[in-house]
Amino acid sequence: MFLKDVHIGGKVRITTMNRMNDLVQRRLLDLGIMEGSVVKMKRILPLGGPVAIETKGQLIGIRRCDAKRIQVESV
Repeated sequence: MFLKDVHIGGKVRITTMNRMNDLVQRRLLDLGIMEGSVVKMKRILPLGGPVAIETKGQLIGIRRCDAKRIQVESV
């Protein structure tokens, strides 16, 4: 399952981030989001817009094309 497939309010654990751009992966790592992190889907914007996730008290927006590349598993 990928991060874009998670419904609002769903909690998941990130399993793989190696399919995404190195720059985006580095920026997420700087924010504390890495493999093994638990994230909660807060908002999905319409018309192919970004998704908002919450982890460790932070609310972060991620482009949907990047969310399609992050593999997750249910918690």
